Amino acid sequence: MYTSSFKEFSLSQEILQALSRLNYRQPTLVQAKVIPHILKSEDIIVKSQTGSGKTAAFGIPICELVDWEENKPQALILTPTRELATQIKDDLTNIGRFKRIKATAIYGKQPFEKQKNELKQKSHIVVGTPGRVFDHIKKGTLNLERINFFVIDEADEMLNKGFLDQVEAIIESLPKDRVTLLFSATVPESIKQLCHRYMNHPIDIGIEQESVTTDKIEHKLYKVKGEEKFRLLKNSLIIENPNSCMIFCRTQENVNTVYQGLKRLNYPCQKIHGGLTQEERFRVMKEFKLGKFRYLVATDIAARGIDVDDISLVINYDIPLEKESYVHRIGRTGRAGKKGLAITFMTSRDEPILEEIQDYIGFKLKKETLPTRQNVLKHQASFQKTISETPKLKRDKSESLNKDIMKLYFNGGKKKKLRAVDFVGTIAKLEGVTADDIGIITIQDTATYVDILNGKGPIVLNAMKETKVKGKQLKVYEARK
Repeated sequence: MYTSSFKEFSLSQEILQALSRLNYRQPTLVQAKVIPHILKSEDIIVKSQTGSGKTAAFGIPICELVDWEENKPQALILTPTRELATQIKDDLTNIGRFKRIKATAIYGKQPFEKQKNELKQKSHIVVGTPGRVFDHIKKGTLNLERINFFVIDEADEMLNKGFLDQVEAIIESLPKDRVTLLFSATVPESIKQLCHRYMNHPIDIGIEQESVTTDKIEHKLYKVKGEEKFRLLKNSLIIENPNSCMIFCRTQENVNTVYQGLKRLNYPCQKIHGGLTQEERFRVMKEFKLGKFRYLVATDIAARGIDVDDISLVINYDIPLEKESYVHRIGRTGRAGKKGLAITFMTSRDEPILEEIQDYIGFKLKKETLPTRQNVLKHQASFQKTISETPKLKRDKSESLNKDIMKLYFNGGKKKKLRAVDFVGTIAKLEGVTADDIGIITIQDTATYVDILNGKGPIVLNAMKETKVKGKQLKVYEARK
């Protein structure tokens, strides 16, 4: 079965409106296969490569099925990394924007108390890393009573990171009557066993057409001495001249060394690895997604699930030690049907690892001769022109969705016994405004934030200066971004 339109899933107008604004034109193969089963509340195991549209495959039906009125979380999504947790939270918030779906991300290296306070508010969907999710469960700060959907995303990476015991402990804490959805690029035996223990007659869905063996990604291999790698990197960048490129290293030390070398050449680059603070990692990823710099030097922390448009080149500066990592690294390019190039540097000691990778992906990487000086010089002028130009910034995919939204601040919240329904009831009665114009409402102890949709923000802002909420006159301002 393959459908060419999201309308064929009988989704609500609110979800269809958000998908249209987000420029989701037609379902990808994984979305077409997965969405109908989730809408029927069936357990599924999905084997599909990164970049195939998995997040929307589970995000669209979950946003469709959650009940806005329910204050307790109805969906729990586990991810292996903080970056992926934040990305999924943002994606689901966008998909559920016009249903006022509130998604919350919880992960390590962020203050526990801040997350605890956020979980006290209405949250329809919680996305998190296993360690932090389990901490909240143990301390009673994450209510699981109403969890109807449980998603394990990037399950094989959970296994690689040693999270499987925590994942099982979390599953044991969940309601037995739930829908369980598992997504993974590979399904090793330990994950199969997990599925058999905790899933209810799951349906297997394999998206073989979107494997690494497609012709969307060209693979090149250079054999090189370790001390000559950086010169080969410079020459490869000059010859390929990518607008956007990811350079993967095995260690933080190698990332720092390559990054410093590129900075000395005045190449527009940044780095990301586990030694950076979470704020730095988020900032770098956001700037890379927007195209503020061309080259990102990274450890495998950035290889899983990070959705960046139009990366034309991936370079494995260090060949990955795990064969699965090769798939996930190169999956940053050749996305959404576009062509990409993956270049791998190999030293003589890497040959056993290369054999494993080639057996795993089912073909041999194409060996290339090292670039000649003449070939490098031929491309030098074009390369210099590219890196001297100011990069053209990419559009944030949620830009068109958010352009007509104004966030309002009210100086009253839980301590004044105010609830979301009080704001909805009051604002929806204003002249020229309906409940459809009200977005996500976040109620804190002494403040409330309300998203006003469809360009109605100025109307609501002016009217609420003279309108009481539950008999209380609140101060109201446009919230700072």
